[in-house]
This record gives sequence, C-alpha cells and structure tokens, in this order.
Amino acid sequence: MLVSVNLRPHASLGRVLDDLGDTLLDLVHGDPDQVGGIGGVAIHDPLEEPVLPQHALVLGVGVSEPGDVVRLLRTLARHEAAALVLRVPVAVTAEVAAAVTETGVALLGLTRGASWAQLAAMLRSLLAEGDVGDAEPETLAGLPSGDLFAVANAIGALIDAPVTIEDRRSRVLAFSGRQDEADPSRVETILGRQVPERFARMLSERGVFRELYRSDQPVYVDLPSRHLDGLSLPRVAVAVRAGDEVLGSIWAAVREPLSEERGQALCDAARLVALHMLRVRAGADVERRLRTDLLSTALEGGAGAREALNRLGLGDQPVVVLALAVLESTVDERVDASIATERHRLADGLAMHLGAVHPRCAAALVGDVVYGLVPVARNGDGEQRALRIATDFLDRVGERARAVIAVGPVAHDVSGLAETRASADRALRVLRSGSSAGRRVARLADVHVEALLLELRDLVSARGDRPTGPVARLFEYDEQHNTSLVETLRAWLDAFGDVIAASAAVYVHPNTFRYRLRRLAEVGGLDLADPEARFAAMLQLRVVAPPRSV
Repeated sequence: MLVSVNLRPHASLGRVLDDLGDTLLDLVHGDPDQVGGIGGVAIHDPLEEPVLPQHALVLGVGVSEPGDVVRLLRTLARHEAAALVLRVPVAVTAEVAAAVTETGVALLGLTRGASWAQLAAMLRSLLAEGDVGDAEPETLAGLPSGDLFAVANAIGALIDAPVTIEDRRSRVLAFSGRQDEADPSRVETILGRQVPERFARMLSERGVFRELYRSDQPVYVDLPSRHLDGLSLPRVAVAVRAGDEVLGSIWAAVREPLSEERGQALCDAARLVALHMLRVRAGADVERRLRTDLLSTALEGGAGAREALNRLGLGDQPVVVLALAVLESTVDERVDASIATERHRLADGLAMHLGAVHPRCAAALVGDVVYGLVPVARNGDGEQRALRIATDFLDRVGERARAVIAVGPVAHDVSGLAETRASADRALRVLRSGSSAGRRVARLADVHVEALLLELRDLVSARGDRPTGPVARLFEYDEQHNTSLVETLRAWLDAFGDVIAASAAVYVHPNTFRYRLRRLAEVGGLDLADPEARFAAMLQLRVVAPPRSV
C-alpha cells in the first residue's frame, strides 16, 4: 500500500461525497457518516503491507473480483481505513455487502470516464484545506472572509490601513478600499495590478524581500528620502506562506509601525489569505487537470469518450477539433520552462477565446499540443467557422510567440472524434515542420500533399532506404568532386524547368546553370525529357534525401 497523500484530518467522507458525488464518486454501499475526518489518500498495492494514515481513503486500482474486494475490506478494517474506492461497475454480492457492514469500511465507485489521477487530484484539493489555517468557520476577527477582496477589506479595517495582497511576482491579487489615502506609488500599483518594476527592483536591492520571506513576523519598510521616488509612506509587509512555501505577501501603507496587537492581526490575516490562495490554486489546478483528462479521453474515442463528452457538455452536437502548437524556434529554447510556460499561457488564452465564442467550448493542454473542441451547427460549414475562430485567435496573440493551429473536419458523433483528431494532428505536423509555405492555420485538405510527403519520409527512414539510380550517382559525384549537381537538379525541378528562375535561386549565371544541367544528365544518366524520370528524381530528392532544412 503506497501512501500518496498524508494530510491532517479535515474533510469528512460525507463532505467528499457531497463535493464529488456528481462528478467522480458514488456511494455503492456503507454509511459515510460512520467515519469522521479523512486522514489521507492511499493507493492499494497488493505486493506491499498496508501503511495507512488514520481513516484513509484507499484507491483500489485494479481490484474488481468480489473475493478480492472482501479480503481487501477486512485488511483495511484492521488499519482503520474510512473507505475503499473501486472502478464502476462494482459487483455488490451478498458477501461484499456483508463485509462492508462487518468492517464499517464504506465502498465507493469511481465514475465511468474519470481517471484515478483526476480523483487523486480532487481529493488532494479537498483535503489540503486542513494544511493551512483552522477548521473553524472562516472569519477574521468576526468578519466573514468572503473572496480575496473581502479579505483585503477586512485586513484594512483591522489594522486601519489600505492594503494589497500580492503573489510572489508582486502581482496584485486583491486590494482594500481607502487606497486614495496612500501615496502615488500605491495608486500606480493598483492601476497596473503589478508593483512597478523600479519599486520591486529597489526593494529587492535593499534586501526587503529577503528579510520578508525569511520571517514570519511583519517587516517594517521605511526607506530614506533619496530612495522614495513616489514612495512617501512607509510599508508594513508580512509573508503569506503554507508550510515552507511562500505564496505571496500582504502590504499595508502606514504612517508608523503597527502596534503589537495589530501586528498579530496581520499575522493571523496571512494565515487566512494562505488558505484562500491555496484553495484558488488547487481549484484551478484540479479544474485544469479534470478538463484535460476528460478532453483527452474524448479525443481517444474509446469506451469512455461518450461519457467524457457528456461531462464536458458536448455530447449532443457536432464538434470541430482545433490543435494548437508553439513553434519552438520562436521561444528561447535555452530555457525549457519558457516553452512550457508559453504553452500553458496559450492554452489558457485559447480556452478564454473559445469560451467567448461558445459557452460549451473546451480547451486543454495534452502533451505539447493544446486541443480545443468547438461545437458547430449541424447544417452549417463548421470547418470554415473553426478556421475563422483559429485565425482570429492567432491575430490576437500576435507574433511574439508564434503559434500554429490545425483544424479537423466536423465530427458528427463520438465515433468520428478520434478520426477528426487524427486529421488535425496530421495537418499540425505539417504546420510545425515549416513545409507549409508560411501557413499559420490549415486543414488537412490544405496541406494533404505535404502530410503525405512527411509520412513517406517516416516510412523511408524506418526502412533505411537511400537514394538509388541517377540520384545516387549525382550524390556520389558531388561528394568526390565537390560539385553542386544535386543542388542544380533540385532547383531545376522546383522551377519546373525554368532555367532563368532556377539559376537565380542558386545564384549562378544562366549559362553556367545550363552547363551544370547538361553535366548532371551525363553523370547521372538522367533523361530530363522523360516525365517518369523527372518524377522519380523529384520523389527521391523530396522523400529519400530531402533538403537538410526540411
């Protein structure tokens, strides 16, 4: 038994079912109120002796036979487990039902179309709330916490100062009222929702952030006048942290250091803000992971595709698949994280863009491709509409980090979705290869020949084929004599026999080009007047020995 999450008790089994019962979990048999708080989540491993947190929720991956279920329930009862989760359908035989009653371990079912990873992520988000703050009603000196702006107003009232709540990058997440009582720098911060670069740099150079993140007490910041530059009021700041992780900070514009009582109130507020920030982050991560898993399941077109589409709200109408990728050469490839960050940024941007187009669109990053599902009318040109949507999005993104989008054909039912995704993937490969004449958006029909060439190259590469006949003789002659006969042949074929255009492409005089053309015909034994010979040579040059830039 491998423990994946070991958290302090907080959420009860009843609450877990209330929160996840419509999406991931169903009660199969047992009494959820019999157990108090869940102490952690564990994954069943039949090869290891169980080592469980108290009142564990156990994920019975791969367990289905009634006899195995009965034995596992009795084992879990000895370790005071709260519940066992199995993949539905769960066979509740008389023996299984009796074992549930005997052991007190509730039996839950994981919904069709959902993954164990989804469930673990959801449970982690629910149970992690016990890691920060108290399990008491969320108030701050009697004031309800509400959203983060309400928290900021509550903090401002307690310490009698305008405050901002910021993340680790000094981006403003929320702010209180009374900001007009502060100084010009605070107004600039609020308007830009970001601490201005010059102030952040000044604070960093003077070691303010270092001191702030090392301490769990408020830090008083009163800079000499020569450093002010619009910062006329001192600041009091406290770090917002969850365990050893710094999530952000709270900043108050004050006229003097806080009293001990108000300083303690600010520290208490930081714990409440940490709880809120963890919930927001966990909720966003879980929602993103859930939609990613559902969209991925739907695109695979297997047994769970219909259920996944239904849960995405797209099960009752035709959809078009969009596939977006970042052209990595336009991103700083020295830092892999910058590429990943750009993909996530574009995934969020596409999701927002599609959401404005249709409320039931879905988008998620799967691997290194952002897929989007766009519902379209049954009696309309869905592909053209999707092309317009994709083009509009790329126009908004601009050229800073160049991306490309492939558009699949309309899938009229779940059975056609995998084929539509495959079509979009084939077109996307062409766009990413750079062999699509600068296209940013395309359907497979637009780049079908290029897709076939790429697939032929895959076949040739797998078999280890090399040039033969006249083309092979030209390669060998060039290598031995340091000539450019292969380059000459490529240029002539690409220019459809136009010597003037071909010679310009390789920067030589037309007469020189004509001489080389005669020479390559002699060396290679190639009849340039024979269409079959020309086609064979072109096919070898494009598939068996393509230019290095392709």
